Amino acid sequence: TATDFEDIEYMLKHNVGAEVRPLKGDGDFRSDECIELLKDADIVVTNPPFSLLREYVAQLIKYNKKFLIIGNVNAITYKEIFPLFMTNKIWMGFGFRGGNAYFRIPSIINPEERYNDYDPKTGLVSLRNCCWFTNLDIIKRHEFMTLFRSYRQNPDMYPHYDNYDAIEVSKTSDIPEDYDGIMGVPITFMDKYNPEQFQILGITERDSPYSFGGGKTDRPYINGKRIYARMLIKRIYDGLGGYSLIHHGLDI
Repeated sequence: TATDFEDIEYMLKHNVGAEVRPLKGDGDFRSDECIELLKDADIVVTNPPFSLLREYVAQLIKYNKKFLIIGNVNAITYKEIFPLFMTNKIWMGFGFRGGNAYFRIPSIINPEERYNDYDPKTGLVSLRNCCWFTNLDIIKRHEFMTLFRSYRQNPDMYPHYDNYDAIEVSKTSDIPEDYDGIMGVPITFMDKYNPEQFQILGITERDSPYSFGGGKTDRPYINGKRIYARMLIKRIYDGLGGYSLIHHGLDI
């Protein structure tokens, strides 16, 4: 039978059997006690300390665990985390809209007392700049983004960076369907990322083979103006039968 927060609360108060028992230590995920519990886990679902996210994810990867955890969206750019996204070992989960993540909360919690961003109409709480990170396969990871913009018809819409061999795409929804070169997109692109449709090549936050150098490799620049960090991607498949240059050397 399923166990929810009300069940756990009851068992803790009434000392019911061995189903729920307090930890002997302080509960630090790095302790021997917690690591032994982790080894027995099939799937880890939790809200780890954001300041320790790098170390926590590294531990999950080390022990080859399936997981669903909450983190700050900007963690995508961390030098320890980004390679996991780039190599398809971690991706974003459901529930991310407009820069926020949305969550349902247990019925035993009074949301209006604890959350400023609670919507009584939907019953959801929004957390700004947060999202689910997971390595569980989900449907949306295989959904093809419909591309409707045209680079050939609107080249001025996609300026070339001063210091990166890529064009600027300021919104994920503006990714052109007829451009096979390298594109710089916001990190929130990860919410729409399908590894069958796009390849992640790098990120502008760190040294990249796609940078022209000159000391300005921290962020992309357009006409001397520094803009936000960008992920560097390339289209490999449009979902309609067309493969890009990266696979075949010509469109088919």
